[in-house]
Amino acid sequence: MGDEQRPVIAPISVALPAPRKVEGWSEDQWQTLFALLDAVTPSIAINTEVTDSKNQLRITEAQCLEAYERTKKNVKNAPEYEKFKAYLRARPVSTPEYVEQIKRVVGHLPKSAQQDLGRLLKQLNTRVGTFLITGYRTPVKEQPIHVREAIFQSWDNSWTNTLRRVAEIFSSLGKVAFTQHDQLFRELNDYTDFVEDYKPGPSFDYKFIQFPAGDKPVTLDVDVVIVGSGCGGAVCAKNLAEAGHNVLVVDKGYYFPPSQLPMSAHAASEFLYEGRAPMQTDDGAIGIIAGSSWGGGGTINWSVSLQPPGYVRQEWANAGLDFFTTQEFQHCLDRVYSTMGVSDKNIRHNHGASVVLDGARKLGWHAKTCPQNTNGAEHYCGRCHNGCGSGEKQGPAVCWLPAASRSGARFIEGIEVSKVVFDKSRSNKAIGIVGKWTSRDKDGGLRTPPSERIQRTVEVRAKKVIVACGSLQSPLLLMRSGLKNHQIGKNLYLHPAAAVRATFDEDVKGWEGGIITSVCTALENLDGKGHGAKIETNIMIPYILLYGIPYQSGLQWKLDALRARQMNNFISLVRDRDPGRVYPDPVDGRPRVAYTVSAFDRANSLAGIIGIAKLCYIQGATEIWPGVPGIPSFKRTKPVPTLASDAVALDEEYFDQGINDPDFSAWIKLIEKTGLNSPLANFGCAHQMGSCRMSAKPQDGVVDPKGKVWDTESLYVADASVFPSASGVNPMITNMAIADFISRGISKELNNSVLRASL
Repeated sequence: MGDEQRPVIAPISVALPAPRKVEGWSEDQWQTLFALLDAVTPSIAINTEVTDSKNQLRITEAQCLEAYERTKKNVKNAPEYEKFKAYLRARPVSTPEYVEQIKRVVGHLPKSAQQDLGRLLKQLNTRVGTFLITGYRTPVKEQPIHVREAIFQSWDNSWTNTLRRVAEIFSSLGKVAFTQHDQLFRELNDYTDFVEDYKPGPSFDYKFIQFPAGDKPVTLDVDVVIVGSGCGGAVCAKNLAEAGHNVLVVDKGYYFPPSQLPMSAHAASEFLYEGRAPMQTDDGAIGIIAGSSWGGGGTINWSVSLQPPGYVRQEWANAGLDFFTTQEFQHCLDRVYSTMGVSDKNIRHNHGASVVLDGARKLGWHAKTCPQNTNGAEHYCGRCHNGCGSGEKQGPAVCWLPAASRSGARFIEGIEVSKVVFDKSRSNKAIGIVGKWTSRDKDGGLRTPPSERIQRTVEVRAKKVIVACGSLQSPLLLMRSGLKNHQIGKNLYLHPAAAVRATFDEDVKGWEGGIITSVCTALENLDGKGHGAKIETNIMIPYILLYGIPYQSGLQWKLDALRARQMNNFISLVRDRDPGRVYPDPVDGRPRVAYTVSAFDRANSLAGIIGIAKLCYIQGATEIWPGVPGIPSFKRTKPVPTLASDAVALDEEYFDQGINDPDFSAWIKLIEKTGLNSPLANFGCAHQMGSCRMSAKPQDGVVDPKGKVWDTESLYVADASVFPSASGVNPMITNMAIADFISRGISKELNNSVLRASL
């Protein structure tokens, strides 16, 4: 078998439901949408090889050869010329898979967003509306591809931010869909959705409670019901079950074993993420991702396990929460580390992590290895954003909830909790929850519509109720339950992250290896009060990497996309000082986020962006995209100095200026002068905190220092929503440690009540 290829083992694909119908949209509107997306990544062909004059962008043979020579110069593993031409000709918008995915994304948008987008597309189907928006009288869907591309370019360079934002929405959607569905793009970049030596880790048999069909509510009695199976809820479940209490964990999400992970991008959006489509703040500036499956955010986070810094603990203590500077809090952190085997040993850094570590060393900045919750495993993965196939990441579904099960905890997946129930005779005492349970398909999948599966109302009576739905959903559940505290949903922190992309003169393949295994903290405390930016690597899955590469033309973007395997992606992650709020959408009740990055936090973000640019430059980046509106990429024109030139280092021609290089310095000064205050500046968010803030006084927050909701009995919140302010680090460990403390206190109260009853 020496010369035989080993069969590829891949994750078991998860069948997707049909896209949701978008009410009020006509076929003309869909055609206009696809005509616009087609112009983002158009089919490009030499004049003599054009087969579709309306939908193929024409270039001359000379232009094609020039583009190919540029590609050979910039790409280490450049394709053969015929394959290069085939790549340019690719038109995935014409495939059924592409069409289905776009309809799925639009179908999951909030109804208000669907309506806004629908109105725009309807206007573009009329001659008057088209003329006002594009300058042409012919409706967009009837225009040839070169005109559609010109429309995009005019929008992108418009003097009005509205049209520039419109261009960004369509171009981002088109780029993401292209990277997910163009197979030649993936082949030429040597990318797959799973690692080459894929071997699924062990699954766990949760024995989820099932209910037969019926009209009457199902009633269960327990000591503690926990709403949410993520990082907070899972820790509570383990602690309380091991203490001997009757524990039930419920979650709206479903469990997917390692053999089905990592999922494809469109399956992950459907089954692993909140909203099933990219969420955005109301101002459109921040894209938000949050876990929404069995295991919550711990199923899709990136393993990094940082403890909260001392200045954050002191800030919280100064707010009257002395616990955070006690050794008891440190004991909680240590227990969390121990349970998951958190360690910085056996870590193999990939290229991006080395850029942070080695670049910081050369600049005299502080950087360090990030501990991982992988129980000592190397975990050289890179795809955990869509679920961990190896099962090495010791998150809720792999570590904490199985431990809870072994101590008797029970579980229900697929239950949407509508409200917390209170005692009618004592209106502030929580006595359980009510929700709607939806079964899986008969074959165990989730493909059929929920209305065609078994659905039952479930009533859970409990001595204690723990809300652990995350910072977007926990406050909404409290609101639906009738609580009127004006602090609920406020004080939402997002750790806004600005991305910087860079390409290097080597075959990086940044999607290989741990996602975040290093961090630079040199800029984390710019105001002396703990506010600043951390520099970390970012997820390198192509659709996340490439949607932020600027669009100037279809040819330019396709050529840049061919360099994905030589790129890296970094984030300037800000500990935000100024929060926003989460509230229910007035139409469908889903979370809406009102949050605008303040000028103060933007300045800190900009400092991080400049820091990343310096790290990339000193490590030999050949092109750097700063993500600052109005700023072009920096292209290195001089060769990267090497140690071989030491002998002539004093020769002015060879002297290594480093980040003092005049061209680079001038570009940095341009960034500093421009700033990041443009409303077109974009950020990402993977951390949500604070919307049920812990406080020393009722008027200042939602829960007391023990996690109990103010002015209630037997109702607690135990997730990142109780953070008094932003943690400044990836919040998993802080979240788990606080949940550890809260759940141990609940166990003590339960034991004391049993003792009192026996007296």
